[in-house]
Amino acid sequence: MVSEEDVAEEASAQSEPLTNNNHDKKEEKTWEDLGLVDVLCKTCEQLKWKTPTKIQKESIPLALQGKDVIGLAETGSGKTAAFALPILQSLLENPQRYFALVLTPTRELAFQISEQFEALGSNIGVKCAVIVGGMDMMSQALVLAKKPHILIATPGRLIDHLENTKGFNLKPLKYLVMDEADRILNMDFEVEVNKILKVIPRERRTMLFSATMTKKVRKLQRASLQDPVKVEVSTKYQTVDKLQQYYIFLPVKFKDVYLVHILNEMAGNSFMIFCSTCNNTIRTALMLRNLGFTAVPLHGQMNQNKRLAALTKFKAKSRSILISTDVASRGLDIPHVDVVINFDIPTHSKDYIHRVGRTARAGRSGNAITFVTQYDVELYQRIEQLIGKELPLYKTEEEEVMVLQERVAEAQRIAKMEMKDLTEKKGKKRKGGGADDDDVEGAMGVRKRLKYGKKGGNKRKK
Repeated sequence: MVSEEDVAEEASAQSEPLTNNNHDKKEEKTWEDLGLVDVLCKTCEQLKWKTPTKIQKESIPLALQGKDVIGLAETGSGKTAAFALPILQSLLENPQRYFALVLTPTRELAFQISEQFEALGSNIGVKCAVIVGGMDMMSQALVLAKKPHILIATPGRLIDHLENTKGFNLKPLKYLVMDEADRILNMDFEVEVNKILKVIPRERRTMLFSATMTKKVRKLQRASLQDPVKVEVSTKYQTVDKLQQYYIFLPVKFKDVYLVHILNEMAGNSFMIFCSTCNNTIRTALMLRNLGFTAVPLHGQMNQNKRLAALTKFKAKSRSILISTDVASRGLDIPHVDVVINFDIPTHSKDYIHRVGRTARAGRSGNAITFVTQYDVELYQRIEQLIGKELPLYKTEEEEVMVLQERVAEAQRIAKMEMKDLTEKKGKKRKGGGADDDDVEGAMGVRKRLKYGKKGGNKRKK
């Protein structure tokens, strides 16, 4: 079920999301005005969702009329409820198993969507199943055998079950939702999506939600939707007004030093730091841990349980810094992120929008700082062109920053040795699925025992 933090986050999102429109109270709509039945309206009230967001106001009435919908909206605008509520209402009118399929690009987003469905369907006994990679196929097959109402899946794993799990098919399906459709296609799921479209009924309702309308999304729209109605919350790429965005121009060799300086300067906040590679997330986490920061890595090579554990630690505030690849840039509703740092500048300009969208959510303020080295100028200029504004320089005193150089260099040296330990450990147990928070702590423990000669330093690892 959804945690209290998540519900509170979504509740404040229901006030007025990331749009900059003047709020006219006369036009303010209630859940009843959208055509939702009493039981769903009451559930929204129980979740403290006072009024619908713009994407919900626009798309829910159309979906209730049985139309195919294309929803274009920014991250954090309440898209999940925009498709979940009409599906649940239709399910109430025509109860059946395997009623709806939601396709999503990442595992974390799949679990989050499932939590939303379960919260919204808590009063009507809805059963959901999450079918994603990184989990045991047999246990998933047992869940599918119970025939849940709603399936939330990543395309690759769903194809695995369609091809290999006896007795499983999607012939009864009434609704197909593709959430973050642009990302699904960017992750090269096009072949899998086409296979899925071939084996599900043509007589169905389809909803396609995307932050951007790319050529691939248009192609998908033509292939899967019938006379769709387009709902567009924003017509250009934009970031939230309450988000303060900055850049720092710095030499590439001093990136770590500047990072530590900012973390010290803004101590007390929670941070998401984006890196371009899995290895760099681990290296940066180790380096920061050696300096006393509570940092946890999150990347695509970790298995699913480890990824969920990392997210849980950050959400529970037992870790104040989440260092991630772009696996966490889209869709994830992580409350209370105060600062986003683009440690490595995104290669694709549109990813910048999604990264910085992790902060300043649901009406709160937030900061985003992008590191620009001598090699990143062109990429940075593309970002400014995309968002339509020049960002101010984040002011730092070079002398203050470079005071940290010696301490950071020592932490980098230790992190390098710990990375070597992790690589050797991974080589011995290939099944690990990438280093996680526990592996990071393990590597640090070995180094600390060697460094300080603590008791137990000569014990052999099992």
